[in-house]
Amino acid sequence: MLEDLQARVNANTALVRRGRWVSLTFLFGADDEDYLIEIDKGQVLAVAPRRLPTEVGIFSIRAAHATWMEHWQRFPRRDYHDIWSMLPKDLARLDGDLLPLIQNLQYFKEVIASPRDQGAQ
Repeated sequence: MLEDLQARVNANTALVRRGRWVSLTFLFGADDEDYLIEIDKGQVLAVAPRRLPTEVGIFSIRAAHATWMEHWQRFPRRDYHDIWSMLPKDLARLDGDLLPLIQNLQYFKEVIASPRDQGAQ
């Protein structure tokens, strides 16, 4: 599901530059699958499945697998096009220390939407 997220983000020089002050790990969830996404100075260093419940990120964003698949469509339906639009519809949930997310919101929105470039099938 997130196989090429690292390559897509790191190949986008404008996005990496936008995240140049971001160095952290956050948790990305889809149904019962959780992934830790490690970022250093805007570059994604690793995307790895969470193996233990004690492995956490500074914040987490979770949604159903079907929600992410719709979000990653080339032209997602209304309410699925943006993580901020998904929240009030209970399509996604945020937890943890949200300050880094809010401070770098556009960066994280683009990182999470990066699989959209080709449109998910």
